[in-house]
Amino acid sequence: MILVATVFFGLLLLGLPIGFTLGIAGTVGLLQIGGEQFLTMAPKRFFEGLDLFTFMAMPFFILAGEIMNRSGITERLAHFADALVGYLRGGLAHSNMVASVLFAGMTGAAVSDTAAFGNTLVPAMVKKGYTRPFACAVTAAGSIIGPTIPPSNLMVIYGSLMGVSIAGLFAAGILPGLLICLLCMALIAAMGKRWNLPKGEGGPSLWKILKAFKDSILALLMPAIILGGILGGIVTPTEAAAIAVFYALFIAIVIYRSLSLQDILEMLIRTARITGVVFLIIASASILSWWMTFMQIPQSIAAFFLTISQEPHVIIAMILGLLLIIGMFMDINAALIILAPVLVPLTQAIGMHPVHAGIMIVLALNISLMTPPVGACLFVLSSVTGERIERIAVALWPFLLLQVGILFCVAYFEKLTMFIPRLLLGIG
Repeated sequence: MILVATVFFGLLLLGLPIGFTLGIAGTVGLLQIGGEQFLTMAPKRFFEGLDLFTFMAMPFFILAGEIMNRSGITERLAHFADALVGYLRGGLAHSNMVASVLFAGMTGAAVSDTAAFGNTLVPAMVKKGYTRPFACAVTAAGSIIGPTIPPSNLMVIYGSLMGVSIAGLFAAGILPGLLICLLCMALIAAMGKRWNLPKGEGGPSLWKILKAFKDSILALLMPAIILGGILGGIVTPTEAAAIAVFYALFIAIVIYRSLSLQDILEMLIRTARITGVVFLIIASASILSWWMTFMQIPQSIAAFFLTISQEPHVIIAMILGLLLIIGMFMDINAALIILAPVLVPLTQAIGMHPVHAGIMIVLALNISLMTPPVGACLFVLSSVTGERIERIAVALWPFLLLQVGILFCVAYFEKLTMFIPRLLLGIG
């Protein structure tokens, strides 16, 4: 265990990509166990780690997000959000949050949200008088709504690996995602009075809302198609993702006529690159996960936690602390694949439902997307806007503290997570 841990953290500190780090560390573990016969497990696990039909949903959701960004669908959603709440003080910041909710129902990745609104809403906010770090902070805070409200790539990975209903996870993410939006908007409202944030022009206008709704109605139908199909048991998450791509292409090419063949080629290449990185991490992590299971490390860690305390509230706090710390230094996909087999048995030991545990783990890792030193959303915003990561992180801390508080509420109040899955799917 010491040798594998040394190899893993050593390669991580040297800057080797996390996919290669996981694979090498897992292979070292296999060699240490028993030589060549165990080494044959490496290629086997590398293949079997990806041999799950539900993983096919991920590239489709990623491609759907790419189409929406490139075709102008994202701008229409932002315009509709601005019509709803843009007249308030701090109106564009509120619009950013509402647009994140609308965008969340179509793609399962926070990075897509960050890139889209970093290119559109951040410049618009700066032009209206917001500071660039604050505009970036609002965008980063809203970005984690994307992988919390379904569909969510992290939920697909968790459900596939742990044998948990992905439809149940999708349903469970709705209320926590909406809660993040509402409380962040309340925080923006408080900041608006204290810092005199810019106020939108004019007041609420029903005509403006109806006009913006008309312009974006085709885009707004996509979440209904995706979630309605999955929660209604009509399609699987993978089939819903494929339908989302077809629908987005139809809107972009036939209705809006905003995509060229060159655009489609570039989107396919970008989707392949993003998917390749994620799948390499999943496949490599499955080698390390098998080694950990063989060595009974999950059971040992669970037993260690239980020796500290058998009080469920204390164990949940320790789990959340571990997730938030690990997420600061590791890619969240890798962290999920490695930690889920370790933590889920522990949550089951204290009586947590697997869906509830999954949402808790996913939300904790989503928050890690905003925390330095390796917060992916911070790096995307910095590259898109030119703002320094340190300045974004300083402006982000009130939102970060608020979302950590929401995380603890989700973890400790099961009904907040399980109400919709029980209502719609009869889970739990």
